[in-house]
Amino acid sequence: MSIISWIVLGLLAGAIAKLLLPGRDPGGFIGTTLIGIAGAFVGGWISARYLHRPIVNDFYDGATWASAIGGSLVLLIAYRLLFGHSRR
Repeated sequence: MSIISWIVLGLLAGAIAKLLLPGRDPGGFIGTTLIGIAGAFVGGWISARYLHRPIVNDFYDGATWASAIGGSLVLLIAYRLLFGHSRR
């Protein structure tokens, strides 16, 4: 997949992660989407490196989506733990 595909996948994965983990985030919508993009890259890297599941060049591969959403969830939880879970 191209870098644009990973960014689109990250945007969608970030939105899905936000639906799975509701609540107010310190960064708001922009922070959540950036976390989603980074989570897609991190999830894909972890999947290829440690789970021995190579990333295929298919945008509709379920394992690619699962790794992107999983990476987004991990980064979103870490972000909430580091920066708090309520905006003031």
